[in-house]
Amino acid sequence: MLRQFNVWNPIRHALDAIEIHNPQLARFICKTIPAHCPFERTISCLGYCLRIPPLCKLNPLYEQIAGLRFKCLSFLADQCGEDVTEYC
Repeated sequence: MLRQFNVWNPIRHALDAIEIHNPQLARFICKTIPAHCPFERTISCLGYCLRIPPLCKLNPLYEQIAGLRFKCLSFLADQCGEDVTEYC
């Protein structure tokens, strides 16, 4: 039986393998990646409601990117002893 190759798997594994050792990089990633997905919209037109799902749920790398942000938050809190509430 042939297994299908998923083009996203190598990128997912690469993102999961990233280790954070630089506080400046961790702060940059925490500021760049939002804490929540702000893109969900409901549009009303001619009496019909159209729900547009959050774009982050359509992103095939969403879980890995959110995980990378969590790694950065954990690094800053645990290793650097910083207060990470400004990133939440």
